[in-house]
Amino acid sequence: MPSIRDVLHAAVEAVGGEDRPGQIEMAEAVEHALDSGEHLLVQAGTGTGKSLGYLVPSLLHGKRVVVATATLNLQHQLVERDIPALKDAARKTLDKVPHHAVVKGRGNYACLHRVREGAPDDQGTLVEIPDGSLGAEVVELREWAEEQAKGGHTGDRDSAPAHNERAWRQVSVNHRECLGASRCAHALECFAELAREDAQTAQVVVTNHALLAIDAIDGVPMLPEYDAVVVDEAHELAARVTQASTDELDPVIVERAARRARARISSGEGDDLTDASDALADILARTEAGRIDELPQPLHAVLALVRDSARSCLSAFPKEDKSEPDAALQQARGMVDDVRKIAERMAAKIETDVLWISDNRGNKQLHIAPIDVSGALRDKLFGDKTVVLTSATLKLGGGFEPVARSLGLWGDDPPWTSLDVGSPFDYGKQGMLYVARHLPAPGRDGLEEAQIAEITDLIEAAGGRTLGLFSSRRGAEKAAEEVRERLPDLDIWCQGDAQLPELARRFAETPSSCLFGTLSLWQGVDLPGDTCQLVIIDRIPFPRPDDPLMSARQRLVEKRGGNGFMTVAAQHAALLLAQGTGRLIRRSTDRGVVAVLDPRVVTARYGSFLTASMPDMWRTTDRDTALAALRRLDQSARGTSG
Repeated sequence: MPSIRDVLHAAVEAVGGEDRPGQIEMAEAVEHALDSGEHLLVQAGTGTGKSLGYLVPSLLHGKRVVVATATLNLQHQLVERDIPALKDAARKTLDKVPHHAVVKGRGNYACLHRVREGAPDDQGTLVEIPDGSLGAEVVELREWAEEQAKGGHTGDRDSAPAHNERAWRQVSVNHRECLGASRCAHALECFAELAREDAQTAQVVVTNHALLAIDAIDGVPMLPEYDAVVVDEAHELAARVTQASTDELDPVIVERAARRARARISSGEGDDLTDASDALADILARTEAGRIDELPQPLHAVLALVRDSARSCLSAFPKEDKSEPDAALQQARGMVDDVRKIAERMAAKIETDVLWISDNRGNKQLHIAPIDVSGALRDKLFGDKTVVLTSATLKLGGGFEPVARSLGLWGDDPPWTSLDVGSPFDYGKQGMLYVARHLPAPGRDGLEEAQIAEITDLIEAAGGRTLGLFSSRRGAEKAAEEVRERLPDLDIWCQGDAQLPELARRFAETPSSCLFGTLSLWQGVDLPGDTCQLVIIDRIPFPRPDDPLMSARQRLVEKRGGNGFMTVAAQHAALLLAQGTGRLIRRSTDRGVVAVLDPRVVTARYGSFLTASMPDMWRTTDRDTALAALRRLDQSARGTSG
């Protein structure tokens, strides 16, 4: 058996890279964790090559390893680039190259039953082709799915022609709508089933955080049996697990299920569910948005009414003829059962769940989520499997403990260890962190003239080349509008002007342009080179005080005797600041400035915790120093491009 170093070296050569000490250190630590069963947290900075750092030991482990990512971008990179390169390299050193597979949720694959039989409309009647432009997209998707089936391809949405969400729903099903392999006439060709069969023979199975959570925590079998799991983008794990366990309910959802039920039930149970939907709408209209600590009696009564009406519908559905599976009936039953389960969970409102009402322009919706997923992760994931957690941002406040605790690793049972393999970048020489100490602390009313003027001066000095990260959409839009007026020669784009990939492409290709946005720009956007030499952060990204989930978590920590602000709000802010500042330096030749317009980073007691979480750049509060550095960078960039 070749060594980790031999295979890693060959794989790095295959992708045109070079050996890095941090990557080798990480690969050997992952190998030890997989062999010993001890959990491992690895912080691997940008440029380390962490994916190969865990893929090589996973491929050589001898038992099945699941690799879970938070984003489709990373999953795509692993499957399309890193794993094929690794396997090509492994052929030089191994007699037999292990197999890999990808497992996604059922809704990510085209459903041949729906493609060939049609999709149910709102009444549950099968419709061949919808009208208008939607119909044209559906026809194209159906033709694509048939070609995929003939060619033995995956039927994966990622390879489908351009389409919108409504069109995709016409050719796909979720797990509740699926007839099941034993009852579907197209089961032998089913893309989702073939993907799961493929995973049964794979050494490495790539999936996402949500499916990992459903399999490990909810106990719903989504993945083949595995020995260990590598969680990449692990700083996202708690949020993604929470998301997978969050439910929503509103009158529209209930009425849609009732409509399907009425089309199938001759007695009055479907009408009763419609009445329950109307009662829910009435109660929500009279209840203020926000977190609900104690369930008011009228709301509890209406949730119980929705639950009981849905239960009666389920009993009244006609028995299905097993010899002739009825997809529309199965979908109707699935929708009603979802309503029943969610209403039941909300009516029960256990102490470990948080319930709240959101209000989107008068459309009120109930939400319920687990307050804390650390216990579930500790018992169901860390208690059962060997877990390797890795990310460029796992250390907060200079240590691993905050993230480890949030994921259920407190104390040393189960045993875990941590490793920071650093980064190949010299942040102290490549980057400057400028905190605008002279500015007033941000107020509730958003950006003031002092912040707008500072943003304009910084961008002018940089000659554009600016990624603006804002805590709100309103702030990003106001800054874009003001800077366009004050610096008319620069291209200023704001999130919402076009799709994000298109905006990122324009920004990367257009010298002296700026891109402003909110949370989706703080993480996962890769913009190396002169296109991004200034990152502006308008304020410390604390969660909103009225955020139902975060405020409930903070209160729970305080109830247990901890510091709610530091454990929840400060950790949330530190993680986003680490991710946001990480947008600046993406390769060894990058240079630039991160400008934070919130003086609390250097004046507040918690400021040192935040800065200890960020890359170790050269730091200053001197405005003239920052502006001079940006002007030099601008001149250098103009010289290079000229």
